[in-house]
Amino acid sequence: MQDKYYELQLKINPDMEDIISEICFEVFPCEGVVLAEEAYKDLEMVSTTEGTLRIFLTEKVDVEAILKAQRSLLLSRGLSETELGSWEYSFFEKDNEDWSKKWKEKWDITHVSDRITIVPDWLDYSPKRDDEIVIRLEPGCAFGTGTHQTTQLCMKALEKYFKSGMKVADIGMGSGILSVCAMKMGAKSAYGCDIDEDVIDVAKENAAKNNVVCYFELGTADKINQKFDFVMANILHNVLFDIMGDLKNLLNDEGYLSLSGILDEKKSVVLEAIKRENLKIIDEMHQDQWVGFVVKK
Repeated sequence: MQDKYYELQLKINPDMEDIISEICFEVFPCEGVVLAEEAYKDLEMVSTTEGTLRIFLTEKVDVEAILKAQRSLLLSRGLSETELGSWEYSFFEKDNEDWSKKWKEKWDITHVSDRITIVPDWLDYSPKRDDEIVIRLEPGCAFGTGTHQTTQLCMKALEKYFKSGMKVADIGMGSGILSVCAMKMGAKSAYGCDIDEDVIDVAKENAAKNNVVCYFELGTADKINQKFDFVMANILHNVLFDIMGDLKNLLNDEGYLSLSGILDEKKSVVLEAIKRENLKIIDEMHQDQWVGFVVKK
């Protein structure tokens, strides 16, 4: 265990936790991210309040330059200053007192529904029903741990519309959790792609951990030459707007497309793209401030 570690505390809009966490894993030498809560006051770390993202780093980096570049990129993609939060930050060098154990205290078992349960790999859990789908993950290893509302909306869409034997695709698959979930539900096959090469191995490890076979690769929707029965895209609203036509092209004639990652106040952007591509909305699902759509041709 190394003697020192670095902690970046970043003020954000809590609604953007998953998006900003994903960026942290991509651009920092990052080994864990948690959204601080009042419960942490009693731990041997600096007290923080809700809305502070705590990012644990293995080495010192130029935090200011990296944050400035990433914030500019998100603003250029249509997010507002208010939506991102202030991004005021503090950066600390600390003695390593096995922070990973304290980080893990943040995580618990997540019951997405009566049938789908996400279990951190270090916790014991026994299924409560015969048909329960239990997915084991190492939370924090990649975007999409299953605890965020956007991921859960896709899982609920799977639970409602998926049928055993379907071919499934997950565009921007992150941790691979949605593909793993589909395979455990009885998918014929599950394909996932992402533009971040660092998550490919993580997704493969998560599939192996859950004893399912998925195919993951670096790529984008416009490069895929297959058709699928169920396509999932848990991505930023502006990206969904840009690639809606590519997502439509992945669908079989009776296929379902689950769209998530959409803040309620940004849903008009996605609705415009759905209308542009002549897709039919069959369901609109809400969880907190997030919305998901299920559409068909």
